Formats: sequence, C-alpha cells, structure tokens
Amino acid sequence: MFTTGIEGPACDAMGNLYAVNFSTKHTIGKVTPDGEGSLFLQLPEGATGNAIRFSRSGTMYIADYTGHRILKADMTTKEVSVFVHEPAMNQPNDLAVTWKETWFASDPNWKQGDGQLWRIDRNGRCVLLEAGMGTTNGIEVSSDERTLYVNETVQRRIWKYDLSERDEISNKRLFYEFADYGLDGMRCDMTGNLYVTRYGKGTIAVLSPDGLLVREVALTGKLCTNVTFGGADGCTCYVTVADTGAIESFRTDIPGRCWALWKQDNGNKIK
Repeated sequence: MFTTGIEGPACDAMGNLYAVNFSTKHTIGKVTPDGEGSLFLQLPEGATGNAIRFSRSGTMYIADYTGHRILKADMTTKEVSVFVHEPAMNQPNDLAVTWKETWFASDPNWKQGDGQLWRIDRNGRCVLLEAGMGTTNGIEVSSDERTLYVNETVQRRIWKYDLSERDEISNKRLFYEFADYGLDGMRCDMTGNLYVTRYGKGTIAVLSPDGLLVREVALTGKLCTNVTFGGADGCTCYVTVADTGAIESFRTDIPGRCWALWKQDNGNKIK
C-alpha cells in the first residue's frame, strides 16, 4: 500500500497506525487495527512528510523535510497547518516529544554528512541545541524523561544527553556505537530499553538503559526506517520497511513509551 518512501509510523489512541507516502508521495496513510489501509490526508503542495508523532493531546505532528518545517494536522477536520517554519533547518527528519509537549527534532544534512539538533517549545519557538554533529536521525526521550537519545546514521553512533525538568540538555556522552550498517528511527519502551532500526541489516536492536545490546529482532525487509509501539496493550512494535513498502510487526513484553503517553495523567503514571 505504501511506496518505498514509507516512514514515520505512529499510532493514535484507538490503535490506528499512520505512516507517510501512502501509494504516492506527499501523503499520509492510515491502517486500522484490522489491517485495512486507506489514504488519510494529502499534504500541502511542496510538503514531504518524514516522521509522524502524536502529542499527548492527540494532534498529529509531521516533519516536512522539504519545507524546512514541522506541520500539524487536526485529526477530525484533517486540516494541516504550520507549527514551525525554521529556514535554518536543513531538513527536519525525526521527532521526539515529552509529556509536557516539548519537542525535539533531528536535522541532518545528508550532502555534507553532518546535522543539527533542535528543541521546539509548545508555542513553536525553536532553539538550536547543537550543530556540527554527524547525520542526526533517530531521536527519542526516555521513559522517565530524564534522557534524550539522538543517533547519527552514517557515523553509526547513539548519543545520550541528560534532560532537565526545563527540557535543557547537558552531559553529552556516547551511548552506543555500531560497527556496521546504518541507523534510523528509535523508540523507548516503559522500562527504558531503546529500540533502534538497523537500516540495511533489517533488524531492530534492543539496547538496555545501561547501553548493553539485549537482542536483535530480524525482519523480512532490510531497509527498516522507523519503529513505533501500539496495539491494545502497547506491546506490538510496528516497523516501516522501505525495500518492501510494507509495515512489519512483532511483539514485546513491555509497552512502548509513545503508546503510554495516551495512558498517562502525569509524566510517570499510567491509568
């Protein structure tokens, strides 16, 4: 149902799964829990979606890498508007969000082989947190919201930052470095494990909060681009795979943090 540009999976509170590039570019597709796929919305002219993330309040946010902006979509009216337009962004790639709805965006420059890291406040104010990084790509906030993870695709590194209550970063250190294959999207589960797409290898690497490789989950396709959690209990992992234009899934024992945001009435308590 999707093109080879499939990316950015995200589930809503009802368990519907969304991803970019449904049938053609510049679209977002919807797949119900029963597996029925359909076109959800057409993006505005000039927009190309990459990552999709939901805020806790239920609004869909889309990284538009050709428009140098972050879009948001009303799930009822399907009206798409601009949340952030920042000309200094190379091409916003992936998004992470806190319970308080502070956003973080990776921003690679593929031609130059470097990248940037941004924080975006609820009112849309952008702050450049770091420049001169590698090709920044996957990004995620830990389950306790004390850590921000950012990976670099080409350099195959994952960096770890301390995250303050004011969503400021500090104490950058290397969390994990792979010897081969690229890295793409990442998500955390509720015990702090980090799920990392190994682009080209066709696996999801699961890393413990201490930076140990717990296991790797083999997929059918090789070019896995991103991962998210959903299902009735939050323990189904959905993976977008570019070389097949498909979404693969596998089960885990621990629900994902992105799913748990729908269930929380504060930063740590699940209803």
